[in-house]
Amino acid sequence: MTEFSVLDDGTVWLKDFERRLVAAYRAEGLGTDAAAEFVTKGRATAGDWTVAGIMDAGVRVGFVAVRVVEKNGKLTGRIGDLHVAAEYAGRGHEEAAREWAREWCAERGARRVSVRLTGSAPREVFAGFRVSGQIRARHVDAPPERVDGVTSRPMTPAEYSGWLALEKASYVGDIVRSGTLSREEAERKSDEDFAALLPEGPATPDTALLVLEAAGEPIGTAWLRHGYLPGVTYGYALHIQEEHRGKGYGRAAMAVGERAVLAAGESALMFSVWGGNDVAMGLYTSAGYRILDEERSIDLP
Repeated sequence: MTEFSVLDDGTVWLKDFERRLVAAYRAEGLGTDAAAEFVTKGRATAGDWTVAGIMDAGVRVGFVAVRVVEKNGKLTGRIGDLHVAAEYAGRGHEEAAREWAREWCAERGARRVSVRLTGSAPREVFAGFRVSGQIRARHVDAPPERVDGVTSRPMTPAEYSGWLALEKASYVGDIVRSGTLSREEAERKSDEDFAALLPEGPATPDTALLVLEAAGEPIGTAWLRHGYLPGVTYGYALHIQEEHRGKGYGRAAMAVGERAVLAAGESALMFSVWGGNDVAMGLYTSAGYRILDEERSIDLP
């Protein structure tokens, strides 16, 4: 029978959690410095967590960390970590910890619970949770094959305003489709995020805004941030215009990003994808992009 013992001091869990996160990110292709900084940048360990030891016959076999926060006027539960040691896995402890966490959050008024799955986290235990987003990455060690006829160039100032409006609208649509926020909340988040990420527009330092062309005609855009982590470029957006989709240009956009990674002297490309975009997720998987983090959530009755 699985039991739970809330810890008075979460230091032991925190050290173990950070160690596991760094190891998981390294296994998916990030360098040691990038993995360590990503743990800090993602603020996975920040906040006031309630941590319980998962117990089996008096032996602690893992941890589950939970908290409830107010987000956009609503109380939301969060499972920050659910880990069972390998030798005790598959005995029902993971499912028991999931239910304990859901009940803990519900008792404190939460009507939704989210979870972050990293590395070897038990994804099957959260099969009933909806995927709301992923962070993907790929180690780039050689120039990708060029797609015939596809080139890239810097975006002009005249193109920037139109691109910005379309990009913000697309961002809002992705958030709403993922089920994360309402449209009003998504629009507010879009305004805030773009203002923070592009404070100087196309002149923002370490930012590359590119236009992809085929036969001299624009077919898509790329938005990259170099130096996001040591040796890592972040792809905020790699888009192909709707009328040009289905022609293999999606992979061409990723190849443009990968070449930009190498040109900047870096070795990995990272980006996020919102839940519900199954076509994009399939493309990224086939291109060798691994899941660093996956966000899932479920509504509580």
